[in-house]
Amino acid sequence: MWIFLITEIMFFGGMFLAYTIYRGAYPEVFAVASSSIKIFLGAANTVVLLGSSLTMVLAVRAAQLGQQKAIVFFLILTLLLGGVFLGVKAVEWKEKFDEHHIPGPTFHLEGLPDDQQGHAQLFFTLYFAMTGLHALHMIIGAGILITLIFQANRGKFTADYMTPVDVAGLYWHFVDIVWIFLFPLLYLIGHTHGG
Repeated sequence: MWIFLITEIMFFGGMFLAYTIYRGAYPEVFAVASSSIKIFLGAANTVVLLGSSLTMVLAVRAAQLGQQKAIVFFLILTLLLGGVFLGVKAVEWKEKFDEHHIPGPTFHLEGLPDDQQGHAQLFFTLYFAMTGLHALHMIIGAGILITLIFQANRGKFTADYMTPVDVAGLYWHFVDIVWIFLFPLLYLIGHTHGG
């Protein structure tokens, strides 16, 4: 799992680097584009994910103690919070679709001249690529959680054997940490730089 997570860090790191380079090249455009995203939704999702990290920690702790019902309970809570996150993200994406902020021929961001629309599309290309890949990782995590819930419900995990819960916890925390970087990069720069 650690090797896998290292490859994931390199993967997301490349995207963060691309974002940073283009943010440096077009700071005003990126600030305007960022300010069109609702901070409230991103902040709410940050709180939801932090909550899911807590419930995941509690699931791992329950597994260490061999508490079957508690494992199931906390895994279900983690799964529900992950679902809330994805639901909020779907609302955000739908809003961007309705506002014609999806990169392509119908793209238009208010407040920018025509010659800067392409740079704004670059911001949204990175926004959808990064949040989309993050959401995909959340969906994979949800699948892992569902599998663990069924296994825990059948009493598979004990204090002596709880490795799958522990490893799933590492994965879930990694996905949460990625969001902790995405939130300020994508949501806050426009609001902190006069966008």
